[in-house]
Amino acid sequence: STTISLASGLALKGKKVLLVDIDPQANASKVLVPDYEKLKKELDELKHVKRAEIEAAIGKARAHGDLSENAEYDAAREAQGLLEAKIRSLQDKLARTEIVDSSNIPNDAIHFGAKIEIKDLDSGDIENYELVGAGEDDPLNGKILATSPFAKALLGRKVNEEVDVKAPAGVLKYKVLKIDY
Repeated sequence: STTISLASGLALKGKKVLLVDIDPQANASKVLVPDYEKLKKELDELKHVKRAEIEAAIGKARAHGDLSENAEYDAAREAQGLLEAKIRSLQDKLARTEIVDSSNIPNDAIHFGAKIEIKDLDSGDIENYELVGAGEDDPLNGKILATSPFAKALLGRKVNEEVDVKAPAGVLKYKVLKIDY
């Protein structure tokens, strides 16, 4: 995360850093099997490929001599700190992840992992969303957090059901058109 990246960058520059966990309960996040495998693959890539590349860059920079004024060395060490922070973050995320097998989810209603098509009954607009876990959300691309108020209002709904979603702008009315997993 940005906080961890900033903290490791400051630590490399000799600054004292206190990281406070903003989620002290260490809540588990849900991910579907393919997303979990993708995270594991990313972690493996970071640990075995990127780590080796950075270690090689540090070795090359060290060969240039005096490290006190070696910008190449400083940059490589900073990259190493950022990489290690990202590795720790991914390891932590994987350790706290609840894997959801979509084949065990009833596909006649909206649940975590659903890809849905809904109609805004006021505007007539058709909208598509996928209900995802923490860290996988990307609202601009239709991936919304399954624990968000909007998604919670949709959970358990079936095709052709109408849903009222309370929003700051008022009550929004939708109709569920399609559910896929």
